[in-house]
Amino acid sequence: MAGINIPMLTAHGAEMPAIGFGTSGLAGPVGEIVAHALACGFRHLDAARKYGTEEGVGEGIRLAKVPRAELFITTKVSHENLRAGDFARSVEQSLRALGVSYVDLLLVHWPNAAIPLAETMQALAKAKRDGLTRHVGVANFNIAMVDEAARLCPEPLVGLQAEFHPYLDQSKVLAALRQRDMFFIGYCPLGRGRLVNDPVIGDIARRRGKSVAQIALRWSVQQGVVPIPRSSNRQRIAENLAAFDFTLSDDEMRRITALRRSDGRIANPAGRAPAWD
Repeated sequence: MAGINIPMLTAHGAEMPAIGFGTSGLAGPVGEIVAHALACGFRHLDAARKYGTEEGVGEGIRLAKVPRAELFITTKVSHENLRAGDFARSVEQSLRALGVSYVDLLLVHWPNAAIPLAETMQALAKAKRDGLTRHVGVANFNIAMVDEAARLCPEPLVGLQAEFHPYLDQSKVLAALRQRDMFFIGYCPLGRGRLVNDPVIGDIARRRGKSVAQIALRWSVQQGVVPIPRSSNRQRIAENLAAFDFTLSDDEMRRITALRRSDGRIANPAGRAPAWD
């Protein structure tokens, strides 16, 4: 991996690189950016039908010429496509856009109270049984919804993707996922830029000779959370991978964790978001 040793995490028999490259709202030539991320050493790519970046991710994979077996590719089915027929069509469209015959992880992107969860979970399990994905999971579910989804899904759910950064207290969710042997895949790990000028993280970064992003990402990975930072800046893409050659002290971890605040949540769409834990 371009000389970078990225640890692998395991859950329910699934293996996932401990950091991923996010593509939500990616600005610029997506194919070239993804190819650069792969050249830097990323092997975990996070896409979604809703992002409109799957074609670009597929192009980046072809440009980089990384063997498919080395990649961990995630995509998601949007909340309006959770009926069985719509779900199957969405998965086929995603695979066609990505230019692959299967993904490594298929997620339900957001819950939808108007569609029976049992129908959605059967469709998710069918995609796995049909060989279209190696593993399945959910995104943006609360703990009770994760448990209900796991009960209704004939295949094991290996992970939850949800918001995770120092300004948002996700300790309850993280503890629940550890108990259930599930990955926590954290989006917005840099708080969509909100952390850049944080004085506490900035102080730790200066003392460590690291960037603010590297400190924030290390805080995530040190808790066993898989962050999926997004950047179109080539230098920052490479820097984001350098979260594995140092360890934050217990005191540094505590100082960063203490930054949590009541208004820390970023992704909270009205009418779609669940009652968060």
